[in-house]
Amino acid sequence: MGMEDYSKHQQGIIKRYYQNLDQITWQKLSDLVGDLYLAEGKKKDKLWQSAVSYMEKLEIPKERIAHILAKKDLQLLAGLVKELMEQK
Repeated sequence: MGMEDYSKHQQGIIKRYYQNLDQITWQKLSDLVGDLYLAEGKKKDKLWQSAVSYMEKLEIPKERIAHILAKKDLQLLAGLVKELMEQK
């Protein structure tokens, strides 16, 4: 489906979404830190997998992702989010 199938208004919304995709992704990762803090059991494991997915989308080096995931340390993840926020 090409962009010509959308109105000018819809095209603008789609373009802005993709222009801000990095900010949207790190915001989701930031929200996930709080969710992880409160989660338990299988839900926590699923949230960590989501965190990995968001970090991959943000092109975080695989070694750093592996380190954070191996330790499953929320402070490491929160530190990464803080770094990302400072870059913006």
